[in-house]
Amino acid sequence: MNEKKELFESIPVPKALASLAIPTIISSLITMIYNLADTFYIGQTNDPYKVAAASVSFAFPFLMSALSSLFGMGGGSLISRLLGRQEPEEARKACAFSIYGALLVTVIYCACVYIFMEPLLRLVGASDNTVGYASSYVLWVVVFGGIPASMNMTMAHFLRSTGYSKQASFGLGMGGVLNIILDPLFMFVIFEPGLEVTGAAVATMLSNYCTFIYFIIMFVRLRKRTVLSFSPRLILPGAKYIGQIASVGFPSAISSSLACVANILINKLAAQYGDIPVAAFGIVKKIDMLPMNVGMGLCQGMVPLVAYNYASKDYKRMHAAAKCARIWGMAFAAICIVVFEIFAEGAVGIFIREPETYALSTKFLRICCLATPFMISNFQMNFTFQAMGKGWQSLILSSCRQGLVNIPLLFLMNALFGLYGVVWTQLLADCLTLALSFGLYYRLLKSLRAEEAAYEQAIAQDT
Repeated sequence: MNEKKELFESIPVPKALASLAIPTIISSLITMIYNLADTFYIGQTNDPYKVAAASVSFAFPFLMSALSSLFGMGGGSLISRLLGRQEPEEARKACAFSIYGALLVTVIYCACVYIFMEPLLRLVGASDNTVGYASSYVLWVVVFGGIPASMNMTMAHFLRSTGYSKQASFGLGMGGVLNIILDPLFMFVIFEPGLEVTGAAVATMLSNYCTFIYFIIMFVRLRKRTVLSFSPRLILPGAKYIGQIASVGFPSAISSSLACVANILINKLAAQYGDIPVAAFGIVKKIDMLPMNVGMGLCQGMVPLVAYNYASKDYKRMHAAAKCARIWGMAFAAICIVVFEIFAEGAVGIFIREPETYALSTKFLRICCLATPFMISNFQMNFTFQAMGKGWQSLILSSCRQGLVNIPLLFLMNALFGLYGVVWTQLLADCLTLALSFGLYYRLLKSLRAEEAAYEQAIAQDT
């Protein structure tokens, strides 16, 4: 770990943040591209039912990602804080426990999806026209490929938490590139016409398995130089950290889970107006992954830096890292709005040219992109709380953004304004949540100033 101390402690903050965030953002973008690849290639069939099936199916890997963040985000933040307190052996225990915790949760989730697949698909918005395609996609991606997909995300969090952001990003990026290559091969060459959705799912599953092998090799190679470990003998010693892991991981999982529930509700509400709006929402959500993935990648790169320096009581460097991330995030959000407003037709046209779906998706995109700066601001404050182990603040924001605010608003806006009310809901929800975020963040800063003053006073007395 000594070789990474300089990154956390002395390299100028913008350079350190770039070193952690840029590889994470790149891998997030590649991951986004391979998620888009499924929709892109399926869209080439110009069959809105297949596109809609891919849209409703996305809820299941999305929820799996949420569950993996319980141990990935919670364990990763704890590992960085333990390293900041110079406790590497404890960090190793936390890592091993988190690995097996994530594995257990994933196995249970995949089994439940397999047993209750069709009713769950109906619940998230699959119709008679789409349920067959959706079942095939979920079977291969989640039931057969869920364990490697979940473990890939979890192990990437741990690599980033110890300063190995490039290695984490390469693994996730490699999986994305493989999926992009394999998609057309399985969809249009290996599988017969009509089985394009199944082909896309099999390609995704195989890509995840290849990535999983890479991460296992990386952990084995780094185990003597870092605190990374999946030793079974450390599970019980690491279990004492379950409370600290859950205090950060649970809000992260809740946030992602509620976002998944919100997407499910959007599909259900849109389905009242037909399969075309469901397909249109699916396309817009895929395009909207660009600002979301960049924002999340920036935040994930910020977390180890903030967590380490908070634990080591270098408050000045911690604040500088959070401020730098905010400035970069807002600059990118402004660029996204301009680009999507001007080039909405071109962005949608990449995925589908069927006239009705194309026209509706273009209108939806121009509305949805307006939420970008508010979304990224909420992400950054929430991730700052998580990095510092402030679980209850993070839980409040997570619950409010997608649960207490967004979900009730979806029903209200749909009742008042119909389909377009649903489209405008996320912008309104992010604006309302941002007001709460600022309030909690202001209170946090006040308590931090008290901590800083007490620490400086103790240092002065010692000298």
